[in-house]
Amino acid sequence: MHAMQYRITLPADYDMKIIRRRVESRGHLLDDFPGLGLKAYLIRERGTGGTSQPEVGGESPVNQYAPFYLWNTPQGMNSFLWGPGFQGIIDDFGRPEVEHWTGLAFEHGPAAGRVPRAAARRAVPIPPGEDPAAVIDRAAGTVREYAGTPGVHSAALAVDPRHWELLHFTLWEHTAPAAAGDRYEVLHLSAPERNTIETGRQW
Repeated sequence: MHAMQYRITLPADYDMKIIRRRVESRGHLLDDFPGLGLKAYLIRERGTGGTSQPEVGGESPVNQYAPFYLWNTPQGMNSFLWGPGFQGIIDDFGRPEVEHWTGLAFEHGPAAGRVPRAAARRAVPIPPGEDPAAVIDRAAGTVREYAGTPGVHSAALAVDPRHWELLHFTLWEHTAPAAAGDRYEVLHLSAPERNTIETGRQW
């Protein structure tokens, strides 16, 4: 499993309905993309808590379009990045920085059979001096426990060993709690191979 995301921050006065219409018209194009576990079409709206409705606390400081991917194969990821899908992003927004991580764990939650409407992303540095293997092992256990939370659709853990950073990503049936990290609204989920993503620890 490979995790990937690009976060496109848009002007404060940007009309996010443009992004909503984009996803509505194009989101289905990856619904059967080979090698793709799932793609969550994510947005954050400035002044809201990761949804189209204002919430108390945890409001987003930015407008952002930030698709998140879990790939089953590097071939699938490469086919997307060097194909017409990502070229459409470059044509419309310029070439964004693409973050990617090695997958460590994945779990289905109690709401796995329903359509997720929210997501949360939390990056956690692995402190200098800590044993990375021990930190990662504990984090994988936390994902397993967290995936049992009511309302969780699925949960993933990945690592960037260049910057020694863990990434927790969770899809929620409804609203993600503020403590879960940066919160997003899910406009669409393409999940052609979600059921074949390896579950549990991936080492």
